[in-house]
Amino acid sequence: MLIDTHCHLDFSVFKDLSALLVASRSIGVAHFIVPSTTAESWSGVVALQKQHSEISVALGLHPYFLDSFKHHHLEQLEAALLTNDVVAVGEIGLDKWPRMPDYELQQEVLLAQLKIAQKHHLPVILHARKSEDDLLKVIRQARFSRGGIVHAFNGSLEQAKRFKKLGFVLGIGGTVTYPRAKKAQRVLQALADEDFVLETDSPDMPVSGYQGQVNTPLRVVDIARVVANLRQQSVADVARYTSANLQRVLPNWHKV
Repeated sequence: MLIDTHCHLDFSVFKDLSALLVASRSIGVAHFIVPSTTAESWSGVVALQKQHSEISVALGLHPYFLDSFKHHHLEQLEAALLTNDVVAVGEIGLDKWPRMPDYELQQEVLLAQLKIAQKHHLPVILHARKSEDDLLKVIRQARFSRGGIVHAFNGSLEQAKRFKKLGFVLGIGGTVTYPRAKKAQRVLQALADEDFVLETDSPDMPVSGYQGQVNTPLRVVDIARVVANLRQQSVADVARYTSANLQRVLPNWHKV
């Protein structure tokens, strides 16, 4: 069984989600973690979970969309966590890409969400873009100890080890399928089996060979094959231990 640990199946580009889920299951992709992005998106994400038993969800405020942030969104998040079945707080984090929302605001909202997750004994799904060291600093500042997943990890091996010590696994997706992604591939090869999970970030982060197409959870199989080849393992072994890793860091994913 393969699991797509990060896919935005609530996005409007997925016109026939039921058919996509059936197709995914037919090739061995059996479960899907759907993180949210804004307060306005929470109801749609929760609705997906209620409609499809193979979907688990996370609720949070993504740094990319904080230009529309209001402080009462944090109170709403805490209330939503109490009234819905969620496996994590997410997608939350920091993004240093050009033209992102104010970075101090990103750090403020991240810190608040980490404290909320800690209070409610929930792991988190982290967004990290050119911000891994800052993320590690804020996690320690929050005294956050619930762990989770660092989505689309593209940092160094040393940073990977520091996240591991804090209880996180790394999300490995389409980046490693590109021949030019030598750094990401070297990091992947140096990781232990218990250090990572698989993801697509659908509909974004296309797999090599599918550029220009909408990315979907179907591509988890392609990512697993590349991972298996790079690590000289079987796809079955990769599926087995990445599923076990998800169980360890998001223990409620199969109960929802």
